[in-house]
Amino acid sequence: MTGISVLVLTKNEEQDLPGCLESLSWCDDVHVLDSYSTDGTEQIAVTRGVNFHRRVFDGYASQRNAGLELPFKHPWVFVLDADERPTTELIAEMNVIVQRAPQDVGAYRIRRRDFFMGRWLRHVQASPYYVRLLRVGRARYEREVNEVVRVNGEIVDLSAPFDHFPFSKGIHHWFEKHNVYSTMEAAEVLRTRAGEVPFSPVKALTAKDFNERRFHQKELFYRLPARPLIKFMILYILKRGFLDGRAGYAYARLQAVYEYMIVLKTREVEVRS
Repeated sequence: MTGISVLVLTKNEEQDLPGCLESLSWCDDVHVLDSYSTDGTEQIAVTRGVNFHRRVFDGYASQRNAGLELPFKHPWVFVLDADERPTTELIAEMNVIVQRAPQDVGAYRIRRRDFFMGRWLRHVQASPYYVRLLRVGRARYEREVNEVVRVNGEIVDLSAPFDHFPFSKGIHHWFEKHNVYSTMEAAEVLRTRAGEVPFSPVKALTAKDFNERRFHQKELFYRLPARPLIKFMILYILKRGFLDGRAGYAYARLQAVYEYMIVLKTREVEVRS
């Protein structure tokens, strides 16, 4: 495919990286940015003949921003994690769209399909759309956890999806990751409460930019009481997660547990101070 480079971010991804790189065989400019893995990640990338880079991890947004500075061959970059795969429909759509993209378009937003317990979480998934196809030099990530990408230009939705397998390494790995995420989210909560991060409840409802609206909605959500219960009700009832069967129920409960971890860690810091 001409016109699109790919950026894959890794840290100990010897299990998922082979499948990810196989799904990228259509691209002649794949870059792996690794956070000094201690497993076979580097060997897999080098063996497959992709561009391999290493950088000390200092935050999710900063790592992605460093990735966007790599010497890409093409004017567009498709950003993936190792446990994600583009569908054949998405590959075809991206190939066509970048050839005729207007100059005022800075990025494309793509639906991500999360899979759990052998099925697509069609309803219960919290945030199904992600900005992942970026015009080089026109995007930058902010917020060090659950990062938000700021784009210079219009963001347009694509119709085809890419697939995500967040439980490919098991439930224990999901908890390990979300233990880290919840610590970082608690720090963000405390920063907003201290006034270090600007927040507008009006923008949470009215901001035209999707990412800006999502940022303020998240900050508004952090101010609500009984957040874990609210999170479960939103995912399982309002978003009709019950239609996803046992997987939907389990996923909604896991998300509520994650929210409770943030609540507890926030309180822990407040009590200590």
